[in-house]
Amino acid sequence: MTVRRMDNVGIVVDDLDETIDFFTELGLELEGRTTVEGEWAGRITGLGDQHVEIAMMRTPDGHSRLELSRFISPEIVADHRDAPVNALGYLRVMFAVEDIDDTLERLFKRGASLEGELVQYKDAYRLCYIRGPGGLLIGLAQELD
Repeated sequence: MTVRRMDNVGIVVDDLDETIDFFTELGLELEGRTTVEGEWAGRITGLGDQHVEIAMMRTPDGHSRLELSRFISPEIVADHRDAPVNALGYLRVMFAVEDIDDTLERLFKRGASLEGELVQYKDAYRLCYIRGPGGLLIGLAQELD
């Protein structure tokens, strides 16, 4: 057997508290928060001695998690937040929401902005991309009944 399940998606952020608040407003739950530091952690990442604040957020269904990391050291070396949707590599995470209009209204109050337009795909979905805290690209999808 290979993969049993996906455990989490990791996102490096510059403001952990703001990002936790944003994803809480979206409906995720804070599962835990800790600091990871030392040479042992750097052996996993290849970054050497590191000091990172981590928060684990869980979706309401309990099947998916986001690991939010704020590096204290070493310093951030690259910033991909302004990459367009067709850039190579991991770019965004998408959430299924019950009411996309209500979700957008609540997230706009927390500083989110629409990246393109809110569109309807056939009679199946309403979809959009937003920029969240620190410019994170987040997809929202509402399945139509």
